[in-house]
Amino acid sequence: MLVAVAVCPHPPLLVPALAGAAAAELDDLRAACAAAVGSLRDAGADAITVVGGASGTAAYGADAAGGLAPWGADVRTGEGEPVLPLSLTIGRWLLERERMEATGFQAVAFDAPLRECAALGRRLADEAGRTALLVMADGSARLTEKSPGHLDPRAEPYNRMIVEALARAEAPELDAAEAAELWVQGRAALQVLRGLGKGLRAEVLYDDAPYGVGYFVARWTV
Repeated sequence: MLVAVAVCPHPPLLVPALAGAAAAELDDLRAACAAAVGSLRDAGADAITVVGGASGTAAYGADAAGGLAPWGADVRTGEGEPVLPLSLTIGRWLLERERMEATGFQAVAFDAPLRECAALGRRLADEAGRTALLVMADGSARLTEKSPGHLDPRAEPYNRMIVEALARAEAPELDAAEAAELWVQGRAALQVLRGLGKGLRAEVLYDDAPYGVGYFVARWTV
């Protein structure tokens, strides 16, 4: 039975060692992520699966490790050779920061179709026991002139649509081609939420774009 969901972004700069002197700029975001992740524990979840976008769909066990050396610092999560993609690495880092552990990690291809994402969500939600999901998803990276993808006027209403849906415990139907144009790396992971059904209570804990990229944090509980 699904008992809770947390949605968090996955920028490498969440990790203070990568942010350097600018680390304090994301303190509010880190605090929101900590609250969302903590809600999974508070809900009494005995199994937590981390879901995030990647170049391909793949499942990883609880002992899968991640590393952030390609982003500027030799920070590792877990032990062993890093195999997790960025989204799942940051998810594992967030859990470890709260002294929590995942029971599994699920990567979903950035270009995975809606039907596939929703089916994955249904499967994860139907797993035995009190289950919870930590969904790692960034919004558009084209919100301002200084964004990585520069400004696109479609990005702000698109990002707002996502946040408003999360506030209703819903996942909007996101077109893969448009999401790619707007640099929405979280599109596939967010579509996994479409397979979770109804009846959850929602709260958005953070919604901002400190570096021209939409970062949002939400929690859903029964």
